[in-house]
Amino acid sequence: MPFDRSIKIAPSILSADFANFGAEIRAIEGQGADWVHVDVMDGHFVPNLTFGPPAVKAFRPHVKTVMDVHLMIAPVDPYIEAYAEAGADILTAHVEAGPHSHRTLQAIRGAGMKAGVALNPGTPAEAVAHLLDLADLVCVMTVNPGFGGQKFLDMTGKVRALREMIGDREIHIEIDGGVDPTTAPQVAAAGADVLVAGSAVFKGGSVEAPEVYGRNIASIREAAESAR
Repeated sequence: MPFDRSIKIAPSILSADFANFGAEIRAIEGQGADWVHVDVMDGHFVPNLTFGPPAVKAFRPHVKTVMDVHLMIAPVDPYIEAYAEAGADILTAHVEAGPHSHRTLQAIRGAGMKAGVALNPGTPAEAVAHLLDLADLVCVMTVNPGFGGQKFLDMTGKVRALREMIGDREIHIEIDGGVDPTTAPQVAAAGADVLVAGSAVFKGGSVEAPEVYGRNIASIREAAESAR
């Protein structure tokens, strides 16, 4: 994964057709998705239950770009190896999920993956200040995690603070929650380069009409790039 700060669109397959994941992944990649975002929820750290390692392993053969796996679970450490074996390229854990974030990020990198750290809306940027040398990505939640389709929470001040803290380190800033052509320019202007979008990508389209996904992806990308 060569590093660059170009805008990357990472559709969240939480908004895809659950009965047709393979075809959905191929459709979004064929229509311009840069990464494929997989939201893992445990019904404990967040109030929803989604994918475990076997599901992620089943997605892997269909993903030809980057599989970006976001763990909204606690604890994280016992499951790192399982998600590495499932084929995650990037594994992101929440700073709020446990007391030993350094150990978690070290273990993710040690398992051969890029390491991400996520921040809930109520958690300040300063919470990851001492983790940046171990991180490849910082995910800023712009909704409270747990469900797709929520209203965007303005975290542009936090994104700007992170961009300044990161400096010249090769660390992506990812935005997750409520991203659409209206909100994308706000976060892109503040310094984000990876935009996770669920309903804004999948709305109106299907594997039979993938060109709708393409138009949605292009609309988000163009809006974000126009703000840089």
